[in-house]
Amino acid sequence: MFAYILRRLLIVIPMLLVVSVIVFAMIQIAPYDVIDTLTNPNMSQAAIDNIRRRYGLDDPLPMQYFRWLGNVLSGDLGTSIVSQSSISKDLAVRIPNSMWLVVPAYITALVLAVGLGLWAGANRGGWIDRIIDSLSSIGLATPPFWVALLLIYLFGYQLGWFPIIGMYSVGKEGDPVDFLRHFVMPYLVLTLAYAPDLTRYVRSSTVAQLDEDYVTVQRAFGASRWEIFRKHVSRNVLIPVVTQIGLALPMLVTGAIITESIFSWPGVGPYFLSGTKSLDYPVILAILLLSATLVIVGNLIADLLYVLVDPRVRLQVAS
Repeated sequence: MFAYILRRLLIVIPMLLVVSVIVFAMIQIAPYDVIDTLTNPNMSQAAIDNIRRRYGLDDPLPMQYFRWLGNVLSGDLGTSIVSQSSISKDLAVRIPNSMWLVVPAYITALVLAVGLGLWAGANRGGWIDRIIDSLSSIGLATPPFWVALLLIYLFGYQLGWFPIIGMYSVGKEGDPVDFLRHFVMPYLVLTLAYAPDLTRYVRSSTVAQLDEDYVTVQRAFGASRWEIFRKHVSRNVLIPVVTQIGLALPMLVTGAIITESIFSWPGVGPYFLSGTKSLDYPVILAILLLSATLVIVGNLIADLLYVLVDPRVRLQVAS
């Protein structure tokens, strides 16, 4: 087991280096140069060259890359061109805000998906299955921004039950009741966005397990349908679902760009969107690197979870 983990970790290191090169190269081949954000058309060429030297943009690209990589490894993601603030400090504030919103929504969606998916799969072809499948299809076909606007109009403007923007009202920072009032609508939007796809995944896995030969054998030995479903089918369905936690890591940390932006939730999503609009390349570069790194780390966690929860894979690794 230890050897397997070590092998996976050794694979991750070169992958992260390759990702850093790709992300840095993407910024360099972008249609606009970083210098375009720092200058204006009225500046003289001498002033522009001076800015290039100040930011090290006149250095060869390999030198710029290794300088940037060294800063990243030391925990310095750079400075925002627009706000002149530390990107590392900005993300240290915004990542927890995103997680406060996204993690509860994803956990709720996962619990709903497992329950509804197992229920639908166990009643394959019945009216329960048709209702759950229809609701999942509607959820998949409905854009989250439309749900967000609908909730804002109904519960924000018409009924006035919940605030429509921000994480707190002015002067109520740190108030848990005020936080919950701001939290409800974006939480519902994200839960409704995550649940349908997960539900269909669990439902299809349940149906596939019920068609396996071991179910037929168990029935032949006199086991009841409920006993087979409880002891074997549900457990085998939940094994791949557990790995979804690792694969969801990038989303859980970097937030939901559209939903957070609509509700002005001070998470990573609006920060990235603002950086994109203003061509704040250090911010874009930092968040792209963070997202790509989390994808790799999430896949590593998913692999390790799969080994821990699936005895068959654990035996293969041990052998």
